[in-house]
Amino acid sequence: MAADLSQIVKAYDVRGVVPDQWDESLAELFGAAFAEVTGAAALVTGHDMRPSSPGLSRAFARGAARRGADVTEIGLCSTDQLYYASGALGLPGAMFTASHNPAQYNGIKMCRAGAAPVGQDSGLAEIRELVERWRASGAPAPAARTGAVSQRDTLEDYAAHLRSLVDVTAIRPLKVVVDAGNGMGGLTVPPVLNGLPVDLVPMYFELDGTFPHHEANPLDPANLVDLQRRVREERADLGLAFDGDADRCFAVDERGEPVSPSAITALVAARELARHGGRGVVIHNLITSLSVPEVVRENGGTPVRTRVGHSFIKGEMARTGAIFGGEHSAHYYFKDFWNADTGMLAALHVLAALGGQERPLSALVAQYDRYAGSGEINSTVADQPGRLAAIRTRYTGREDVVLDELDGLTVTGPDWWFNVRPSNTEPLLRLNAEAKDEATMAKVRDEALAVIRG
Repeated sequence: MAADLSQIVKAYDVRGVVPDQWDESLAELFGAAFAEVTGAAALVTGHDMRPSSPGLSRAFARGAARRGADVTEIGLCSTDQLYYASGALGLPGAMFTASHNPAQYNGIKMCRAGAAPVGQDSGLAEIRELVERWRASGAPAPAARTGAVSQRDTLEDYAAHLRSLVDVTAIRPLKVVVDAGNGMGGLTVPPVLNGLPVDLVPMYFELDGTFPHHEANPLDPANLVDLQRRVREERADLGLAFDGDADRCFAVDERGEPVSPSAITALVAARELARHGGRGVVIHNLITSLSVPEVVRENGGTPVRTRVGHSFIKGEMARTGAIFGGEHSAHYYFKDFWNADTGMLAALHVLAALGGQERPLSALVAQYDRYAGSGEINSTVADQPGRLAAIRTRYTGREDVVLDELDGLTVTGPDWWFNVRPSNTEPLLRLNAEAKDEATMAKVRDEALAVIRG
């Protein structure tokens, strides 16, 4: 293949269309390079339900074995199950998935032993460089010893580990609708919930990487419609939706209304702080709701604000020894899960919190949902730096406003804030705004959009 690796090696992973942008021959080189860069004598691989995943995963294992690494294949799994295997076995890992992308895509999420992330600054650039060199000059000669490839089932151990991290003994009977979106949640949800007093109503649990019902991307409201309707029809206590590789989890309440991931972050933060004696650091990115740092402080913790993106969250988790971290995109990170993200563990916290008292979910999360938010609004712009400069000029010099540039530009007023970030891959500016009430938020949002869109 003459694929351009700059198009498929992203900031945190490998991702592209199969076979147009990459195929099994390239996956084999990635396996060899991963073994070389990590220096791994052994590693673990897993894959999702996409049609191309088993072949790509096996080719990667073949490449790693030829560099002398023993490979443990755990087969079909969620991304957080792969992180569990990396942590529990103490091995670098590679997960074959394109998460919520359409069926023709696939990718590799890589980590070092203990689920430590591999990104551009932590090994991915070196992996890409090796693959490019080998493509130009021929594949590397096999190592003196070819590694062994073996299989291992980790599903029940993964489920047991998650249940050990949440006290589920006091959960009252709950009716829960789960939309797996034909993704890996269809495999992982049943063993995780097994034995709990949960009446599980499954939706789209059949593993099908062609996604026949809807995209496995719950961040898009259109993909929650089926779940919302079913929750109301079933008179369920809540609904849960997972993305394709089941590392993100979204919730809807008993009315079928979406629960903000910021509210879930605040709820889980309060529970994790209680579990750790009322103290600890909690990481949140700069576009989560103001309710998150407020709740953290109210429960004795220390909030730490960081840039958007899992590598930044995980980096701060490691640097500060944080007990928990959350993002607006429904990624939830736990110290007791090797600082890795697992939507399934967050879901268990929600079930335990709801099932441990008698109020409905809407009432339970109201205390954590204190502000009016815009959600993320994308605007196509030809000149990202120019539009950001225009916003900076518009708000500079106002006594009631503070500007910071931790990630894009954040403008904070007395009872409102907004952030504008450029996309790394598209000519877009992303706006998030929040205020004390809907009217103030709409005013702030519309003023910012007027400048962004010229």
